[in-house]
Amino acid sequence: MMFQPKEKSHPFRPCPTDFKLQKRSRPKQERVILKAMSERTEKAASLFKSGCNCCQSVLGAFSDDLGLDEKTAMRIAYGLGGGMGRLREVCGAVSGMVVLAGLKYGSEDPYDAAAKKKTYEIVQQMAHAFREKNGSIVCRQLLGLEKREDDPTPSERTSAYYQKRPCAEYVADAAAIVERTLFGTSPSA
Repeated sequence: MMFQPKEKSHPFRPCPTDFKLQKRSRPKQERVILKAMSERTEKAASLFKSGCNCCQSVLGAFSDDLGLDEKTAMRIAYGLGGGMGRLREVCGAVSGMVVLAGLKYGSEDPYDAAAKKKTYEIVQQMAHAFREKNGSIVCRQLLGLEKREDDPTPSERTSAYYQKRPCAEYVADAAAIVERTLFGTSPSA
């Protein structure tokens, strides 16, 4: 069953969890970049550009592969955007990778040391790959923010927002790392 967002009386569009890839005209430079992206990586970037936070975008692109329904995935990831509730700490795209690793390798048994070790190894491997590519896993550093602001008000998603924020690229990078690490496939990362 697809999650149908409730109509909200705010200026932001709800995150589309019944996402379907749409053909649309893109600037030539963006078309070239997206040619190297897989469907899942493009889905993650498009989810972000549609209003989802960074964690929702990564988790939403893969949740069905790991048995998590879209509605639950969006709710789980809701507070992890903006570096955990806009605290600008660990990047939400990285948090999405971590949640996916837990879904794939985690256990319901808190004493399952082998599952814990395997999950932590994968999390560290993915975080290292993200840090290697982008220089950090910390939202504040990735965005070049000088000071820490704990303002919980989300930024309005305008064309100016998307032009100044590199988050869609970080989301795509995280999705490519997930594909390569958790599923053994990725055209690039």
